[in-house]
Formats: sequence, C-alpha cells, structure tokens
Amino acid sequence: MKQVKALSTASYERHLIHGAERTWAETNCYVDVLVELLHGLGYEPAAALPFTLGIDFEGDQWSFFKFPHEDLFALYGMEIQEFNPWRSLAQHVETQVGLGRPVLVEMDSFFLPDTAGTAYKLAHVKSTIAVNAIDIEQRYLGYFHGQSYYELTGQDFIDIFQLGGLVHERMLPPYIEYVKLRNLHEVPRGKALVDASLVLLRKHLQLIPRDNPFVRFKDAFARDFDWLLTQEMETFHLYSFATFRQYGACFELVETYLKWLQQQGQQNLDAAIQAFATISNNTKAFQFQLARAMARKRPIDLAPLDEMAAAWQTGMSQLLALYR
Repeated sequence: MKQVKALSTASYERHLIHGAERTWAETNCYVDVLVELLHGLGYEPAAALPFTLGIDFEGDQWSFFKFPHEDLFALYGMEIQEFNPWRSLAQHVETQVGLGRPVLVEMDSFFLPDTAGTAYKLAHVKSTIAVNAIDIEQRYLGYFHGQSYYELTGQDFIDIFQLGGLVHERMLPPYIEYVKLRNLHEVPRGKALVDASLVLLRKHLQLIPRDNPFVRFKDAFARDFDWLLTQEMETFHLYSFATFRQYGACFELVETYLKWLQQQGQQNLDAAIQAFATISNNTKAFQFQLARAMARKRPIDLAPLDEMAAAWQTGMSQLLALYR
C-alpha cells in the first residue's frame, strides 16, 4: 500500500471545525477536505482562515470560498499544483501518493460510502476528496472527505476509479491536484504561527468588499423571492446552497478564526466574534423560515438581513481598527 501518513479510520479524530456543536456541519467540499487534510498532517487549519473575511455577494450567488494556495504555502509549505492526467486515474493517484503527495481529486459521490443517506447510490454529485492511501491490488482507498477520514474497498474502489471501463467514451477526466509538501522551512508553531497568520489577516482585510454585501444581497433576494415561490423545492435547495449555506458557513469560520486568535492571546475581539456568530446563527434560522414560507407560499420578513448587515459592519469595523 502507498500512503502519505499512517492513519486509521477507527482512531481518527476530526478537527473541531467539524465538531457536533457546529451551526454549519459542513462548509463546502474544497474547504472541508483541506481542513481535515491539514489536521491529519498535524497542522492547525484555523491559522489559515483569514481568507474567509473576503466573501462577497457576487450578483447571483455568494463567493464559493476556498483556501488560497499561496496562504497554504506561506503557513505550511504546501504547494498545490494542477495535475495532467494521461493514463488511468488510479495509476496517477498511486504514483503521487507513493511520492508522499496527497491527491485532491473530484469524485462522484454516488460511489463514496461516507455519503450514505445523501448521495451514495442515490445521486451523482461531484465532490473533492484528498487521497492519503491507496492499494490498487487490494482495492483499498484511504481518503479525507467532508468532515473526516474514510476508507472504501472492493466494488466501490472499482466504481470510483471506473476500472471496469468508462461510463461512456467521451467522459472527461476529473480535475486533479497534487500536494507537494515542500518543507522549505520549519512549519511555524505557537507564536510564530500566530504571527504568520496575522500577516494573512492584514492581507485579507485589504480585500474585503468596499460596501456592505448584505445590502446588495437583500435587494437581490427581494427580487428573487417571488420567483422562488413558483419553483420546486429542489430549486430552493440550489439557491440556498449558493447563498445562505455559503455565507452562513463562511462567517462561522470567521468566528472560529477569531476565537482561535483569542485563545492565542489576541485581545479586544469579543464584539467581532459576537457579530460574526450573529450572522452565522441568524442565517441558519432565516433559511428555515424561507423553506416554510415557500412551502406555504407566504411572504417572509427581510428584517434578519438588515440585522446581518449591521453585524457585518460591526465586525469588520472592529477588525479594521485593530489590524489595518
């Protein structure tokens, strides 16, 4: 078997970002998998969360937030490169993992047993996993996905890598990245990690929206609502994922980051922590209210979006006063 790090699904403990008490159990597939990959490699992913501050309303959706590769390199010496597949995916993954490089690859959740109850054998949904271990002969895969570390074997291995042949001859290969652990310098720990993270915080504070994104989102949502009432619930779920799920989960990560800074000795963060917690918690409640309004074909009070706008302004103003 080729593996980057010896891990066991039985003993693996997920990061607190995926703890049971979270408001948003999942963020998006790329952030979730990198949180657990970093954690599994022995790094603290919270230090790399300053990028979450820059999320914005993009006109028809909120930013699909992702760890910037340059931030991961700056903190952990991780270099993420796109991979050019020219032979079987399983062979490529085996080669890279054998070189000590985790492989990030978009897979079909239909064949990922950890998605049982949502997508496994139910729906074809692309999702990014990070491969840590592979044994082609024994049909074994150890991988990070979503909230934890998992394994699959047997027919699932054959199906996920399509060893029995492509579904159709024009099927395109998945998007693949490999992670080179450069170790160009000692990965910072303790105060050095906090200092390096604060450098990223100041960088990303320069990239926050120039105006309040919740004001723009409220205007757009007010226009979208009447249309949403005419749609099926499946459309609501798509809309919700592109909007409420994205910014709700993202601002909970902002809250997580600021709490981590506070634990490392940074002060005067209480108001900002509370502001971003307000956004995260109120968004979850508002999402449920919208689902009920759609089911009953009734209007919805938009005042919670005004509260989120005020919280965003409070949180960002304090961070700018402290760190700009």
